[in-house]
Amino acid sequence: MAGENILIIDDNPLNLKLLTYIVSAKGYAVRTATTAEEALAILDAYLPAVMLVDIQLPGMDGLELTRRVKASQRTRHIVVFAVTAGAMKGDKERALAAGCDAYFAKPVERLALLAAMASFLEGAGGAGTN
Repeated sequence: MAGENILIIDDNPLNLKLLTYIVSAKGYAVRTATTAEEALAILDAYLPAVMLVDIQLPGMDGLELTRRVKASQRTRHIVVFAVTAGAMKGDKERALAAGCDAYFAKPVERLALLAAMASFLEGAGGAGTN
């Protein structure tokens, strides 16, 4: 649904710019962070419907960020999509076990990502992972 708040966390400027473009072009309101710590600070005042979280972040990684988001009564409703370039065997399982709602390997397939976001935002949840 256009207009929903989305938080994108990625330490790579090019990936951040690309994901921001893909998501904002569909009418979503986007904020960005380059670290998990910065994302947590943003979450103090901003509650997105969806977070796109790079798993490999400096300092606290995306999986720990997800665990913290899902452990908090205030933020547990946020849909979290893991997005990673270093897709290794077992990464998807680790991401889902940490509380991620879906998993996408980079380069992200734009249409699959947007379809999964729309599905979760409409309440269908689902299998929008690759």
